[in-house]
Amino acid sequence: MKHLTRTVWILSLISLFTDTASEMLYPVMPIYLQSIGFSVVLIGVLEGIAEATAGLSKGYFGKLSDLSGKRAPFVRLGYALSAVSKPMMAVFTYPLWVFLARTADRFGKGIRTGARDAILSDEATPQTKGRVFGFHRSMDTLGAVLGPLLALLFLHFYPQDYRMLFFIAFIPGLLAVGASLLLRDKAHPTPPAHAKVSFFAAFGYWKESPHSYKKLIIGLLVFTLFNSSDVFLLLKIKETGIDDKTVIGIYIFYNLVYALFAFPVGILADKLGLKRIFIIGLVLFATVYLGMAFGTQWYAFAMLFFLYGIYAAATEGIAKAWISNITDKKDTATAIGTFTGLQSIGSLLASSLTGLIWFKFGAAAAFIVTAAAVAALVVYFAGLPAPEKAAHG
Repeated sequence: MKHLTRTVWILSLISLFTDTASEMLYPVMPIYLQSIGFSVVLIGVLEGIAEATAGLSKGYFGKLSDLSGKRAPFVRLGYALSAVSKPMMAVFTYPLWVFLARTADRFGKGIRTGARDAILSDEATPQTKGRVFGFHRSMDTLGAVLGPLLALLFLHFYPQDYRMLFFIAFIPGLLAVGASLLLRDKAHPTPPAHAKVSFFAAFGYWKESPHSYKKLIIGLLVFTLFNSSDVFLLLKIKETGIDDKTVIGIYIFYNLVYALFAFPVGILADKLGLKRIFIIGLVLFATVYLGMAFGTQWYAFAMLFFLYGIYAAATEGIAKAWISNITDKKDTATAIGTFTGLQSIGSLLASSLTGLIWFKFGAAAAFIVTAAAVAALVVYFAGLPAPEKAAHG
């Protein structure tokens, strides 16, 4: 714990509060939107636009943060937008207003992601990146446990009162904004450069980025194309006849495992190597998807989601730590913003691809194809140099 600075704790608490607010609404969002007149198609369009907005803006605001030499203002504004968007969705129910509110939430994510991860990187050394990013992911995911639990508790006493839940979610959002005011930027020895930044800055950085960065990102993006929404995993469980409460319970269990393992797995990655732990994560992912193709019992699904939680702990924070170790310190926010931006767009394609295979050939085929593709990717990642050997190369 001695490697976790005051700043790492503040950022981790901000993420805990924000994720509690977001995940409180995640299970009820489609139901609420349908209750105010949104069709399934319109919900899909809404989510697509919102995610694309977040994706495209991450590289831009990451580059802007690097050029300005400032991190804290981007973090504060990003979390403030996400907090305000929660009650906005409950105040008016006009489709255009709901689109605006949902897009504001995702836009906030785009503004803060690169700057926040750059702060985390600056607070660590190459030897402690795994545990710092792991601890942050752990606290963030703890919010994904608390959020649905609070939502279930509220809806138990006030069934179908979805609108009030949006107002309640504003409370942890405000706590996140309050905590962000405690952040302070470090003084820069040289004045930052002032230059115009294109909204598509991500593509500009790609041209000038290190070769090792390109090779890593190509692998990560191919993985993203096969890493579809967790909704498909939950849908498979539902298809076997398991009741809603058990399905939600398994999802909460997965997030709990992820939260508990992210920090210790990060420590392990610092000792054994980021690349090695990441590859173990991919092997677990392929195993889970293969198991989902044939699973029929709730206890089998619970075991698979336990492994899925460890996979998440071994990959999400680790990937960002790996990126920050092979790119120049002055480009950290741009490098991570570029990756997470392209990842957001890839995730949209992934869910479409999995949905199409599921529709044409069935659930088992969709999961087997994913497992096979990721097993092949393990070979690709095994051929990459370890981060400590590829620094800035």
